[in-house]
Amino acid sequence: MIKRSLLFTFLSLLLLSLPFSALAETTYKKEYKMSVVVGPKLPWGAGATKFTDLVRERTEGRINIKVYTSSSLMAGKQTNEFLIHRQGVADFCFASTINWSTTIKPLNLFNLPFFFPDYKALDAVTQGEVGKEIATMLENKGVTLLAWGENGFREITNSKHAITKPEDLVGLKIRVVGTPLFIDTMKALGGNPVNMNWGDAQVAFQQGVVDGQENPVVAIEIPVKIWQFHKYATIWRYVIDPLMLTVNNKVMASFSPEDREIIKKAAVEAAAEQLAVVRKGLIAPDLSALKILEENGMEVTVLDEKTRAQFKAKTTGVYEKWVPQIGETLVKNAEAAVAASR
Repeated sequence: MIKRSLLFTFLSLLLLSLPFSALAETTYKKEYKMSVVVGPKLPWGAGATKFTDLVRERTEGRINIKVYTSSSLMAGKQTNEFLIHRQGVADFCFASTINWSTTIKPLNLFNLPFFFPDYKALDAVTQGEVGKEIATMLENKGVTLLAWGENGFREITNSKHAITKPEDLVGLKIRVVGTPLFIDTMKALGGNPVNMNWGDAQVAFQQGVVDGQENPVVAIEIPVKIWQFHKYATIWRYVIDPLMLTVNNKVMASFSPEDREIIKKAAVEAAAEQLAVVRKGLIAPDLSALKILEENGMEVTVLDEKTRAQFKAKTTGVYEKWVPQIGETLVKNAEAAVAASR
């Protein structure tokens, strides 16, 4: 009995002498899963990889996160991402507000047409009180928001003619995201929204079955060489696509305080770098991204605020339908933040 007691005392002292991070490491999983709906070569996917590399390096291998790209954790069903994240199937996510907005209605704030005039307005919302409100809402639903990234303003391209006024959209078949608000918006503008996956969409463009599409320039249109299908591009900034770098609450709580701090800082750093890549060449005086489109034979139209207002006026019914679902207070607070940024 005396020997056992001495052994127990020795082991207890040994454990107490170890740093907390070493103790915590023994309870960590060998691998944590991170969900991303796009491939690794796009800025979005590259941002996720940057985050996991920083975490692995700065925790000296204690936390190993594997990025599962192309919606592989959800069998291609992008709108299920939040559900698998909350359930713990995905420990981390670098997610679009669009994909989660079907489950979390307030995130449709970012889907409201022509709501954000520029990046400064978006930053005023995500980095201010509204951003904190959204973070609290997500935390109450089971996930922690670590940082905001970006997929960019979604611009429109087509093979028929330049879109310079609302009437130019009438009758055009436009491939859109399957989120209901996007479909409502395109119908309100006179377009014919078509929902299909990106692979099928490219075939439809080639065959002339679908006339156009809407996506961010640097994040999607340039990487896929949209000029192969379309001659006309309109920079109208009708919807913005923020990204949220998140972690499951229970997973975050399982880490030591030291490692939680490392994760937070790595998220902010990686997201900021990813955001800068997506915005590069789209903010005056550097409009090099638009020049790439022109150099490849596209006719680029940039709408001014007066013209954007004409398009927004066509979507009044969309606002009337969706603001109550998003939350009138949240929308009003966001409007105030946007106004203060002007």
